Amino acid sequence: MKFDGMKISELKAGETINGIYILKDAEIRVSSNKKTYIDMVLSDSTGEIAAKWWDAGEEQFAALVPNKLFYVNARVDLWRDMLQLNIGKMQIADEEDQKRISEFVQAAPREPEEMLKEVYAYTARIRSPEIRNIVMYILDKKEEKLMYWPAAKLLHHSVRSGLLYHMVRMLKCAEALSGVYGGINTDLLFAGVIIHDMAKIGELEANELGMADYTREGKLLGHIVMGVEEIEKAGRETGASEEIILLLKHMVVSHHYEAEFGSPKKPMFLEAELLHHIDMIDARVYDYQNATRDVEPGNFSEPVWSLDKRSIYKPMLKDS
Repeated sequence: MKFDGMKISELKAGETINGIYILKDAEIRVSSNKKTYIDMVLSDSTGEIAAKWWDAGEEQFAALVPNKLFYVNARVDLWRDMLQLNIGKMQIADEEDQKRISEFVQAAPREPEEMLKEVYAYTARIRSPEIRNIVMYILDKKEEKLMYWPAAKLLHHSVRSGLLYHMVRMLKCAEALSGVYGGINTDLLFAGVIIHDMAKIGELEANELGMADYTREGKLLGHIVMGVEEIEKAGRETGASEEIILLLKHMVVSHHYEAEFGSPKKPMFLEAELLHHIDMIDARVYDYQNATRDVEPGNFSEPVWSLDKRSIYKPMLKDS
């Protein structure tokens, strides 16, 4: 059967809906009344939404297969100012609809082949052979997967080719900033942008539709530790100096800035500081634009978790 349900971007509180969505994540939890329920994240090409399947347990959980399409009957509730689905019924979609899963996947708005060419163009502008060789070594190992890899499982750029899209936008931002402020080493800055999240290919396991889950190494180490290991290996293999290896490792180690977000050290040189802020700028811009994509001018989005649960306003301004 071909089933077309309500799109996530069209959901409104108080409705009872039938939809077809990708199951991105599911966990069994225990409520305050000691009953089990399933906490889920569902998605389609228009967005993501949290869902709760109350009074569901191991039997229902066993039937949930991540990264598959499911038929969903649910009530749309407003919980702490955010829309969520209260699941009534849910079952895996039939094989005919599963073949359409690419229609329900969110993807970067640019073609990956085009973005990859840009990454290599920026790499060619790195003057230092030592730095350029490390970047090329890592790119060569990751190129095939980079074409479709997401930048996250659930957060910003968690779409097909999202990691590449994040990288290209950051490179453009880095180039613009280097034109404003003097004394910036663009070799370090471009290299840091390209490799800072590259270990997400390894932290995550993804299919060619960009649907991902964490690997064992990803859960135990994370992409920062894994990235440091990759730079060390690339530096040794390409004969880079200790100083170059150390600088690039520090950029990866410090790009989350705070220990609570995974960085044991804060940036200690200019290009590392800039890398952190460029990373944050691109993540924030993505979240703002994504939140207001389907919002009419003059209205607010649903609260955005990654933006401190703020509702984002879309100004009523005409394009100039």
